[in-house]
Amino acid sequence: MTRDTADRLDHVLPDPGLRAAILDAADAAQGDCVSHLSDLVRQPSLLGDESGAQALMADRFAALGLEVDRFDIDEQAISRMPGFSPPVLPGAYAGRENVVGVHRPRDAKGRSLILNGHIDVVPTGPAELWTTPPFEPRIADGRLYGRGAGDMKAGIAAYTAAFSALRTLGYQPAAPVYLQSVIEEECTGNGALACLHRGYRADAAVIPEPFNHSISIAQVGVMWVRLVLTGTPAHVLDTSAGVNAIEAAYALAAHLKALEVRWNEPACRHPAFCGHAHPVNINLGRIEGGEWPSSVPTRCALDLRLGFFPGQEPEAVRAEVTRAVEQARSTDPALSGVGIELQWNGFQAAGCEIDPAHPLVTMLADSHRAVRGGDPELVALTCTTDARFFQLYGDTPATCYGPEATRIHGIDESVSLDSLRDVTRVLALFIAGWCGLEPV
Repeated sequence: MTRDTADRLDHVLPDPGLRAAILDAADAAQGDCVSHLSDLVRQPSLLGDESGAQALMADRFAALGLEVDRFDIDEQAISRMPGFSPPVLPGAYAGRENVVGVHRPRDAKGRSLILNGHIDVVPTGPAELWTTPPFEPRIADGRLYGRGAGDMKAGIAAYTAAFSALRTLGYQPAAPVYLQSVIEEECTGNGALACLHRGYRADAAVIPEPFNHSISIAQVGVMWVRLVLTGTPAHVLDTSAGVNAIEAAYALAAHLKALEVRWNEPACRHPAFCGHAHPVNINLGRIEGGEWPSSVPTRCALDLRLGFFPGQEPEAVRAEVTRAVEQARSTDPALSGVGIELQWNGFQAAGCEIDPAHPLVTMLADSHRAVRGGDPELVALTCTTDARFFQLYGDTPATCYGPEATRIHGIDESVSLDSLRDVTRVLALFIAGWCGLEPV
Protein backbone atom coordinates (compact mmCIF):
# COMPACT_ATOMS: atom_id res chain seq x y z
CA MET A 1 0.00 0.00 0.00
CA THR A 2 1.43 3.39 -0.97
CA ARG A 3 1.41 6.41 1.33
CA ASP A 4 -0.96 8.15 -1.07
CA THR A 5 -3.42 5.27 -0.92
CA ALA A 6 -3.19 5.12 2.85
CA ASP A 7 -3.98 8.83 3.05
CA ARG A 8 -7.09 8.38 0.93
CA LEU A 9 -8.32 5.51 3.15
CA ASP A 10 -7.56 7.26 6.45
CA HIS A 11 -10.88 9.10 6.52
CA VAL A 12 -12.83 5.83 6.36
CA LEU A 13 -10.45 3.33 7.98
CA PRO A 14 -8.09 5.45 10.07
CA ASP A 15 -6.57 2.49 11.93
CA PRO A 16 -3.89 0.81 9.75
CA GLY A 17 -3.98 -2.16 12.09
CA LEU A 18 -7.66 -2.66 11.35
CA ARG A 19 -7.02 -2.44 7.62
CA ALA A 20 -4.35 -5.13 7.91
CA ALA A 21 -6.62 -7.29 10.06
CA ILE A 22 -9.42 -7.06 7.48
CA LEU A 23 -7.07 -8.16 4.71
CA ASP A 24 -5.83 -11.06 6.84
CA ALA A 25 -9.39 -12.11 7.62
CA ALA A 26 -10.28 -12.03 3.94
CA ASP A 27 -7.26 -14.22 3.20
CA ALA A 28 -8.33 -16.66 5.91
CA ALA A 29 -11.79 -16.89 4.33
CA GLN A 30 -10.38 -18.07 0.99
CA GLY A 31 -10.75 -21.79 1.61
CA ASP A 32 -14.39 -21.46 2.61
CA CYS A 33 -14.98 -19.08 -0.31
CA VAL A 34 -13.64 -21.61 -2.83
CA SER A 35 -15.69 -24.38 -1.22
CA HIS A 36 -18.81 -22.22 -1.44
CA LEU A 37 -18.09 -21.42 -5.08
CA SER A 38 -17.60 -25.11 -5.86
CA ASP A 39 -20.95 -25.96 -4.26
CA LEU A 40 -22.66 -23.28 -6.33
CA VAL A 41 -21.09 -24.48 -9.59
CA ARG A 42 -22.42 -27.97 -8.87
CA GLN A 43 -25.92 -26.54 -9.02
CA PRO A 44 -26.97 -26.30 -12.71
CA SER A 45 -28.87 -23.04 -12.24
CA LEU A 46 -30.01 -22.66 -15.84
CA LEU A 47 -33.07 -20.59 -16.72
CA GLY A 48 -36.00 -22.00 -14.75
CA ASP A 49 -33.84 -24.30 -12.63
CA GLU A 50 -32.36 -21.91 -10.08
CA SER A 51 -33.94 -23.38 -6.94
CA GLY A 52 -31.06 -25.63 -5.84
CA ALA A 53 -28.50 -22.84 -5.96
CA GLN A 54 -30.89 -20.42 -4.27
CA ALA A 55 -31.45 -22.89 -1.44
CA LEU A 56 -27.68 -22.91 -0.89
CA MET A 57 -27.66 -19.11 -0.80
CA ALA A 58 -30.48 -19.02 1.73
CA ASP A 59 -28.56 -21.40 3.98
CA ARG A 60 -25.37 -19.36 3.60
CA PHE A 61 -27.11 -16.09 4.45
CA ALA A 62 -28.75 -17.67 7.49
CA ALA A 63 -25.38 -19.00 8.68
CA LEU A 64 -24.07 -15.41 8.59
CA GLY A 65 -26.83 -14.32 10.95
CA LEU A 66 -28.70 -12.44 8.24
CA GLU A 67 -32.46 -12.14 7.99
CA VAL A 68 -33.37 -14.22 4.92
CA ASP A 69 -36.00 -12.91 2.51
CA ARG A 70 -37.08 -15.44 -0.12
CA PHE A 71 -39.71 -14.35 -2.62
CA ASP A 72 -41.11 -15.22 -6.03
CA ILE A 73 -41.21 -12.63 -8.79
CA ASP A 74 -44.63 -11.03 -9.19
CA GLU A 75 -44.69 -10.75 -12.98
CA GLN A 76 -47.93 -8.79 -13.09
CA ALA A 77 -46.65 -6.23 -10.60
CA ILE A 78 -43.23 -5.65 -12.15
CA SER A 79 -44.68 -5.52 -15.67
CA ARG A 80 -45.92 -2.02 -14.78
CA MET A 81 -42.46 -0.85 -13.70
CA PRO A 82 -39.91 0.92 -15.91
CA GLY A 83 -37.15 -1.44 -16.98
CA PHE A 84 -39.39 -4.51 -17.27
CA SER A 85 -38.55 -7.01 -20.04
CA PRO A 86 -41.05 -9.53 -21.40
CA PRO A 87 -39.95 -12.90 -19.97
CA VAL A 88 -38.54 -15.66 -22.11
CA LEU A 89 -40.60 -18.14 -20.06
CA PRO A 90 -43.89 -16.24 -19.71
CA GLY A 91 -46.00 -17.20 -16.73
CA ALA A 92 -43.24 -19.36 -15.28
CA TYR A 93 -42.02 -17.44 -12.22
CA ALA A 94 -43.80 -19.58 -9.61
CA GLY A 95 -41.25 -21.29 -7.37
CA ARG A 96 -38.30 -19.36 -8.83
CA GLU A 97 -37.16 -17.29 -5.90
CA ASN A 98 -34.89 -14.37 -5.32
CA VAL A 99 -32.97 -14.68 -2.04
CA VAL A 100 -31.84 -11.65 -0.05
CA GLY A 101 -29.77 -11.66 3.12
CA VAL A 102 -30.61 -8.57 5.18
CA HIS A 103 -28.22 -7.05 7.71
CA ARG A 104 -29.63 -4.44 10.07
CA PRO A 105 -27.15 -2.63 12.34
CA ARG A 106 -27.90 -1.80 15.95
CA ASP A 107 -27.17 1.87 15.34
CA ALA A 108 -27.15 2.93 11.68
CA LYS A 109 -24.38 5.48 11.23
CA GLY A 110 -22.83 4.65 7.86
CA ARG A 111 -24.06 4.44 4.29
CA SER A 112 -26.26 1.55 3.22
CA LEU A 113 -25.17 -0.92 0.56
CA ILE A 114 -26.57 -3.50 -1.85
CA LEU A 115 -24.28 -6.37 -2.88
CA ASN A 116 -26.01 -7.98 -5.83
CA GLY A 117 -25.23 -11.05 -7.90
CA HIS A 118 -27.10 -13.28 -10.32
CA ILE A 119 -27.33 -17.00 -9.69
CA ASP A 120 -28.53 -17.96 -13.18
CA VAL A 121 -26.13 -19.24 -15.82
CA VAL A 122 -26.29 -19.60 -19.60
CA PRO A 123 -26.47 -22.99 -21.37
CA THR A 124 -23.26 -25.00 -21.50
CA GLY A 125 -23.17 -25.79 -25.20
CA PRO A 126 -22.12 -29.34 -26.14
CA ALA A 127 -20.91 -30.97 -22.91
CA GLU A 128 -18.48 -33.19 -24.81
CA LEU A 129 -16.44 -30.12 -25.77
CA TRP A 130 -15.66 -29.40 -22.11
CA THR A 131 -12.49 -30.85 -20.59
CA THR A 132 -14.57 -32.06 -17.65
CA PRO A 133 -18.36 -31.90 -17.13
CA PRO A 134 -19.48 -28.27 -16.98
CA PHE A 135 -21.23 -28.57 -13.62
CA GLU A 136 -18.40 -30.46 -11.93
CA PRO A 137 -16.01 -27.83 -10.51
CA ARG A 138 -12.39 -28.51 -11.38
CA ILE A 139 -9.37 -26.71 -9.91
CA ALA A 140 -6.20 -26.63 -12.01
CA ASP A 141 -3.32 -24.16 -12.30
CA GLY A 142 -4.87 -21.71 -9.87
CA ARG A 143 -8.25 -21.58 -11.60
CA LEU A 144 -11.66 -23.04 -10.90
CA TYR A 145 -13.48 -24.34 -13.99
CA GLY A 146 -17.20 -24.81 -14.53
CA ARG A 147 -20.26 -23.12 -15.99
CA GLY A 148 -20.99 -20.04 -13.90
CA ALA A 149 -17.66 -20.17 -12.09
CA GLY A 150 -16.82 -16.72 -13.41
CA ASP A 151 -20.20 -15.39 -14.51
CA MET A 152 -20.98 -14.83 -11.77
CA LYS A 153 -20.96 -17.26 -8.90
CA ALA A 154 -17.40 -16.23 -8.00
CA GLY A 155 -18.65 -12.71 -7.33
CA ILE A 156 -21.43 -14.01 -5.08
CA ALA A 157 -18.94 -16.17 -3.17
CA ALA A 158 -16.62 -13.16 -2.81
CA TYR A 159 -19.18 -10.75 -1.39
CA THR A 160 -20.40 -13.43 1.01
CA ALA A 161 -16.84 -14.16 2.14
CA ALA A 162 -16.12 -10.44 2.54
CA PHE A 163 -19.09 -10.00 4.86
CA SER A 164 -18.07 -13.13 6.75
CA ALA A 165 -14.48 -11.91 7.14
CA LEU A 166 -15.64 -8.79 8.99
CA ARG A 167 -17.69 -10.91 11.37
CA THR A 168 -14.72 -13.13 12.20
CA LEU A 169 -13.00 -9.98 13.45
CA GLY A 170 -15.99 -9.18 15.65
CA TYR A 171 -17.37 -6.43 13.41
CA GLN A 172 -20.42 -5.85 11.29
CA PRO A 173 -21.44 -2.98 8.99
CA ALA A 174 -22.80 0.09 10.77
CA ALA A 175 -25.46 0.49 8.07
CA PRO A 176 -28.05 -1.72 6.38
CA VAL A 177 -26.56 -4.16 3.88
CA TYR A 178 -28.60 -6.26 1.46
CA LEU A 179 -26.90 -9.32 -0.07
CA GLN A 180 -28.98 -10.20 -3.12
CA SER A 181 -28.90 -13.43 -5.10
CA VAL A 182 -31.23 -12.92 -8.06
CA ILE A 183 -32.49 -14.92 -11.00
CA GLU A 184 -32.80 -14.15 -14.71
CA GLU A 185 -30.03 -11.59 -15.19
CA GLU A 186 -28.94 -13.36 -18.36
CA CYS A 187 -32.15 -12.72 -20.31
CA THR A 188 -34.35 -10.04 -18.70
CA GLY A 189 -33.00 -8.72 -15.41
CA ASN A 190 -36.46 -9.14 -13.91
CA GLY A 191 -34.96 -10.70 -10.78
CA ALA A 192 -33.18 -7.47 -9.90
CA LEU A 193 -36.25 -5.45 -10.89
CA ALA A 194 -38.29 -7.55 -8.46
CA CYS A 195 -35.88 -6.50 -5.69
CA LEU A 196 -36.73 -2.89 -6.45
CA HIS A 197 -40.43 -3.75 -6.34
CA ARG A 198 -39.79 -5.41 -2.98
CA GLY A 199 -38.54 -2.05 -1.71
CA TYR A 200 -34.78 -2.57 -1.60
CA ARG A 201 -32.89 0.69 -1.98
CA ALA A 202 -29.48 1.79 -0.69
CA ASP A 203 -26.86 4.51 -0.90
CA ALA A 204 -24.88 2.35 -3.36
CA ALA A 205 -24.87 -1.02 -5.11
CA VAL A 206 -21.87 -3.11 -6.15
CA ILE A 207 -22.18 -6.11 -8.49
CA PRO A 208 -19.04 -8.33 -8.62
CA GLU A 209 -19.35 -9.22 -12.32
CA PRO A 210 -16.18 -10.81 -13.77
CA PHE A 211 -14.60 -7.79 -15.45
CA ASN A 212 -11.03 -8.32 -14.19
CA HIS A 213 -10.84 -5.76 -11.37
CA SER A 214 -12.09 -2.90 -13.52
CA ILE A 215 -14.81 -0.50 -12.35
CA SER A 216 -17.68 0.05 -14.75
CA ILE A 217 -18.74 3.63 -15.45
CA ALA A 218 -21.13 2.92 -18.35
CA GLN A 219 -22.86 0.06 -20.11
CA VAL A 220 -24.77 -0.30 -23.35
CA GLY A 221 -28.43 -1.03 -23.64
CA VAL A 222 -29.39 -4.50 -24.87
CA MET A 223 -32.45 -5.65 -26.75
CA TRP A 224 -33.58 -9.06 -27.89
CA VAL A 225 -35.84 -9.44 -30.92
CA ARG A 226 -37.22 -12.49 -32.72
CA LEU A 227 -37.94 -12.09 -36.41
CA VAL A 228 -40.40 -14.66 -37.72
CA LEU A 229 -40.39 -14.87 -41.52
CA THR A 230 -43.11 -16.64 -43.49
CA GLY A 231 -42.52 -17.60 -47.12
CA THR A 232 -44.40 -19.85 -49.53
CA PRO A 233 -43.90 -23.63 -49.43
CA ALA A 234 -43.37 -25.65 -52.59
CA HIS A 235 -41.93 -28.94 -53.79
CA VAL A 236 -38.27 -28.67 -54.76
CA LEU A 237 -39.04 -29.94 -58.25
CA ASP A 238 -39.84 -26.26 -58.89
CA THR A 239 -38.33 -24.05 -56.21
CA SER A 240 -39.37 -20.96 -58.14
CA ALA A 241 -42.95 -21.74 -57.17
CA GLY A 242 -42.14 -20.97 -53.55
CA VAL A 243 -40.48 -18.32 -51.42
CA ASN A 244 -37.68 -19.69 -49.23
CA ALA A 245 -38.07 -18.33 -45.69
CA ILE A 246 -34.57 -19.42 -44.62
CA GLU A 247 -32.86 -17.64 -47.52
CA ALA A 248 -35.00 -14.59 -46.83
CA ALA A 249 -33.94 -14.67 -43.19
CA TYR A 250 -30.27 -14.44 -44.14
CA ALA A 251 -31.01 -11.54 -46.46
CA LEU A 252 -32.84 -9.69 -43.67
CA ALA A 253 -30.02 -10.35 -41.19
CA ALA A 254 -27.59 -8.68 -43.60
CA HIS A 255 -29.74 -5.54 -43.66
CA LEU A 256 -29.70 -5.38 -39.87
CA LYS A 257 -25.93 -5.85 -39.77
CA ALA A 258 -25.75 -2.72 -41.93
CA LEU A 259 -27.69 -0.96 -39.18
CA GLU A 260 -24.96 -2.04 -36.75
CA VAL A 261 -22.32 -0.39 -38.94
CA ARG A 262 -24.20 2.89 -38.88
CA TRP A 263 -24.71 2.80 -35.11
CA ASN A 264 -20.94 2.40 -34.60
CA GLU A 265 -20.03 5.47 -36.65
CA PRO A 266 -18.20 8.11 -34.56
CA ALA A 267 -21.00 10.64 -34.94
CA CYS A 268 -23.48 8.22 -33.36
CA ARG A 269 -21.40 7.22 -30.35
CA HIS A 270 -21.87 7.99 -26.70
CA PRO A 271 -18.74 9.76 -25.32
CA ALA A 272 -17.96 6.95 -22.87
CA PHE A 273 -17.47 4.53 -25.79
CA CYS A 274 -15.22 6.63 -28.02
CA GLY A 275 -12.22 4.44 -27.18
CA HIS A 276 -13.92 1.21 -28.26
CA ALA A 277 -13.19 -0.12 -31.73
CA HIS A 278 -16.68 -1.60 -32.11
CA PRO A 279 -18.88 -1.02 -29.05
CA VAL A 280 -22.32 -1.89 -30.47
CA ASN A 281 -23.04 -5.35 -31.81
CA ILE A 282 -26.02 -7.01 -33.46
CA ASN A 283 -25.57 -10.71 -32.88
CA LEU A 284 -27.44 -13.42 -34.76
CA GLY A 285 -27.71 -15.79 -31.83
CA ARG A 286 -30.13 -18.44 -33.01
CA ILE A 287 -31.94 -19.56 -36.15
CA GLU A 288 -34.56 -22.24 -36.67
CA GLY A 289 -36.74 -23.02 -39.63
CA GLY A 290 -37.94 -25.35 -42.33
CA GLU A 291 -40.08 -28.45 -42.34
CA TRP A 292 -38.60 -30.96 -44.77
CA PRO A 293 -35.37 -31.25 -46.82
CA SER A 294 -37.32 -31.60 -50.05
CA SER A 295 -39.67 -28.66 -49.40
CA VAL A 296 -39.12 -24.94 -49.85
CA PRO A 297 -39.28 -23.84 -46.18
CA THR A 298 -42.37 -21.95 -45.10
CA ARG A 299 -41.07 -20.38 -41.92
CA CYS A 300 -37.81 -19.29 -40.32
CA ALA A 301 -37.19 -17.53 -37.01
CA LEU A 302 -34.12 -15.45 -36.14
CA ASP A 303 -33.18 -14.44 -32.59
CA LEU A 304 -30.98 -11.35 -32.45
CA ARG A 305 -29.30 -9.41 -29.67
CA LEU A 306 -28.84 -5.70 -30.37
CA GLY A 307 -26.65 -3.27 -28.44
CA PHE A 308 -27.29 0.48 -28.22
CA PHE A 309 -25.88 3.44 -26.32
CA PRO A 310 -26.89 5.03 -23.00
CA GLY A 311 -29.39 7.79 -23.52
CA GLN A 312 -31.23 5.93 -26.29
CA GLU A 313 -34.69 4.88 -25.18
CA PRO A 314 -35.64 1.25 -25.95
CA GLU A 315 -38.88 2.45 -27.58
CA ALA A 316 -36.88 4.53 -30.07
CA VAL A 317 -34.55 1.63 -30.83
CA ARG A 318 -37.48 -0.69 -31.47
CA ALA A 319 -38.97 1.89 -33.82
CA GLU A 320 -35.68 2.23 -35.72
CA VAL A 321 -35.33 -1.53 -36.10
CA THR A 322 -38.92 -1.79 -37.30
CA ARG A 323 -38.29 0.89 -39.92
CA ALA A 324 -35.14 -0.89 -41.10
CA VAL A 325 -37.10 -4.14 -41.49
CA GLU A 326 -39.87 -2.42 -43.43
CA GLN A 327 -37.38 -0.68 -45.70
CA ALA A 328 -35.57 -3.97 -46.38
CA ARG A 329 -38.82 -5.71 -47.21
CA SER A 330 -39.87 -2.94 -49.62
CA THR A 331 -36.54 -2.65 -51.45
CA ASP A 332 -34.90 -6.10 -51.45
CA PRO A 333 -36.26 -8.59 -54.05
CA ALA A 334 -35.12 -11.44 -51.78
CA LEU A 335 -37.80 -10.36 -49.29
CA SER A 336 -40.60 -9.89 -51.81
CA GLY A 337 -43.71 -11.74 -50.71
CA VAL A 338 -42.25 -12.59 -47.29
CA GLY A 339 -44.24 -11.97 -44.13
CA ILE A 340 -42.13 -10.63 -41.22
CA GLU A 341 -43.28 -10.48 -37.61
CA LEU A 342 -41.18 -8.84 -34.87
CA GLN A 343 -41.45 -10.26 -31.35
CA TRP A 344 -39.82 -8.34 -28.48
CA ASN A 345 -39.15 -10.91 -25.75
CA GLY A 346 -36.23 -10.95 -23.34
CA PHE A 347 -33.97 -7.95 -22.82
CA GLN A 348 -35.48 -4.53 -23.43
CA ALA A 349 -32.76 -2.92 -21.37
CA ALA A 350 -31.64 0.71 -21.44
CA GLY A 351 -27.98 1.67 -21.12
CA CYS A 352 -26.69 3.66 -18.15
CA GLU A 353 -23.66 5.49 -16.79
CA ILE A 354 -22.25 6.79 -13.51
CA ASP A 355 -20.02 9.80 -12.86
CA PRO A 356 -16.42 8.54 -12.43
CA ALA A 357 -16.06 11.06 -9.60
CA HIS A 358 -18.95 9.58 -7.61
CA PRO A 359 -17.87 8.56 -4.08
CA LEU A 360 -18.89 4.96 -4.83
CA VAL A 361 -16.38 4.80 -7.67
CA THR A 362 -13.59 6.66 -5.87
CA MET A 363 -13.85 4.64 -2.65
CA LEU A 364 -13.98 1.37 -4.57
CA ALA A 365 -10.90 2.50 -6.48
CA ASP A 366 -9.13 3.32 -3.22
CA SER A 367 -9.96 -0.13 -1.87
CA HIS A 368 -8.59 -1.66 -5.09
CA ARG A 369 -5.32 0.28 -4.75
CA ALA A 370 -4.94 -0.88 -1.16
CA VAL A 371 -5.09 -4.50 -2.30
CA ARG A 372 -3.57 -4.59 -5.78
CA GLY A 373 -1.69 -1.32 -6.13
CA GLY A 374 -2.12 1.00 -9.10
CA ASP A 375 -5.30 2.48 -10.46
CA PRO A 376 -8.17 0.26 -11.57
CA GLU A 377 -9.31 0.62 -15.15
CA LEU A 378 -12.57 2.53 -15.54
CA VAL A 379 -14.51 0.79 -18.32
CA ALA A 380 -17.55 1.32 -20.49
CA LEU A 381 -19.10 -2.12 -20.89
CA THR A 382 -20.34 -3.38 -24.24
CA CYS A 383 -22.81 -5.64 -22.44
CA THR A 384 -25.57 -5.05 -19.92
CA THR A 385 -25.71 -5.89 -16.20
CA ASP A 386 -28.28 -5.51 -13.47
CA ALA A 387 -26.58 -2.27 -12.44
CA ARG A 388 -29.00 -0.44 -14.72
CA PHE A 389 -31.96 -1.08 -12.43
CA PHE A 390 -30.34 0.50 -9.41
CA GLN A 391 -28.81 3.37 -11.38
CA LEU A 392 -31.84 4.26 -13.53
CA TYR A 393 -34.86 3.25 -11.48
CA GLY A 394 -33.80 2.68 -7.86
CA ASP A 395 -32.13 5.96 -6.86
CA THR A 396 -29.11 3.80 -6.00
CA PRO A 397 -25.74 4.57 -7.63
CA ALA A 398 -24.33 1.31 -8.97
CA THR A 399 -21.20 -0.14 -10.52
CA CYS A 400 -19.50 -3.49 -11.17
CA TYR A 401 -16.21 -4.74 -9.74
CA GLY A 402 -15.29 -8.41 -9.85
CA PRO A 403 -12.69 -11.08 -10.58
CA GLU A 404 -10.77 -12.13 -13.68
CA ALA A 405 -12.54 -14.87 -15.62
CA THR A 406 -12.09 -16.47 -19.02
CA ARG A 407 -14.45 -18.01 -21.56
CA ILE A 408 -17.63 -16.81 -19.87
CA HIS A 409 -20.60 -18.04 -21.93
CA GLY A 410 -18.08 -20.36 -23.62
CA ILE A 411 -16.43 -23.77 -23.21
CA ASP A 412 -14.24 -24.39 -20.12
CA GLU A 413 -15.27 -21.19 -18.35
CA SER A 414 -12.97 -20.45 -15.40
CA VAL A 415 -12.09 -17.91 -12.74
CA SER A 416 -8.72 -17.09 -11.18
CA LEU A 417 -8.63 -18.08 -7.51
CA ASP A 418 -5.99 -15.44 -6.72
CA SER A 419 -8.30 -12.89 -8.30
CA LEU A 420 -11.21 -14.25 -6.26
CA ARG A 421 -9.20 -13.69 -3.08
CA ASP A 422 -8.32 -10.14 -4.09
CA VAL A 423 -11.95 -9.29 -4.82
CA THR A 424 -12.87 -10.60 -1.38
CA ARG A 425 -10.19 -8.33 0.11
CA VAL A 426 -11.34 -5.30 -1.86
CA LEU A 427 -14.99 -5.81 -0.99
CA ALA A 428 -14.23 -6.31 2.70
CA LEU A 429 -12.30 -3.02 2.80
CA PHE A 430 -15.00 -1.28 0.81
CA ILE A 431 -17.83 -2.51 3.04
CA ALA A 432 -15.91 -1.34 6.10
CA GLY A 433 -15.20 2.06 4.59
CA TRP A 434 -18.55 2.70 2.98
CA CYS A 435 -20.79 1.41 5.75
CA GLY A 436 -18.60 1.94 8.79
CA LEU A 437 -18.22 -0.75 11.42
CA GLU A 438 -19.73 -1.59 14.79
CA PRO A 439 -18.97 -4.51 17.13
CA VAL A 440 -21.01 -7.65 16.48
